[in-house]
Amino acid sequence: MRSEEVARYLQDNPRFFEQHADLIANVVVPHPHGGRTISITERQMLALRDKNKQLEGKMGELLQFGEQNDAISQKMHRLAVAMIAARSFQSVLHTLNFHLRDDFAVPHVAVRLWHRPEDSGDLPEFADVSQELQAFAETLTEPYCGSTSGFETSSWFGEASSHVRSQGLIAMRHGGGTIGLIALGSEDGERFYAGMGTIYLVRLGEMASAALARVLS
Repeated sequence: MRSEEVARYLQDNPRFFEQHADLIANVVVPHPHGGRTISITERQMLALRDKNKQLEGKMGELLQFGEQNDAISQKMHRLAVAMIAARSFQSVLHTLNFHLRDDFAVPHVAVRLWHRPEDSGDLPEFADVSQELQAFAETLTEPYCGSTSGFETSSWFGEASSHVRSQGLIAMRHGGGTIGLIALGSEDGERFYAGMGTIYLVRLGEMASAALARVLS
């Protein structure tokens, strides 16, 4: 008989060891962590201990992820409250920049809006953006995370532009259309990477869009 057939037989006949109880005491198997042999009962205990350690490790990971998500949720809540309290365009920008840099440790933040109000002056937030980048923002169904190479956004970070290695681009939308783009930059090439979770970036974009649309209207 092949080993698979023996295993299948034992699975299909759970009363086998009840009928042959002496086998449990007499059958010996190799120790999983050494050269000696042990009884099948002891081997089962070791297997249960190993499984328990794995479960403890998984539980520890889940607790760690939960604590990290709680911390991010608290930061998002503080940002949301501050954005609601902001009453002017400049205060919204200051709030956004302050919280992203101070609370979320994002070193470089740039905002660009497509439509310039008459009294906006020479604010960088209303600097010209190419049609290609505007079209790219329109296609974003979720934030872009990755390299700055090939993007005009790499020049948005001022003197730090040459040092920024990764970026997150978040399209801002209001009234069914795209109104601008938020660019988050980092010198760390792995800070914003393809395939990373973007749920909090999506929420950030929604909050910024609503706040900016409110003060600009």
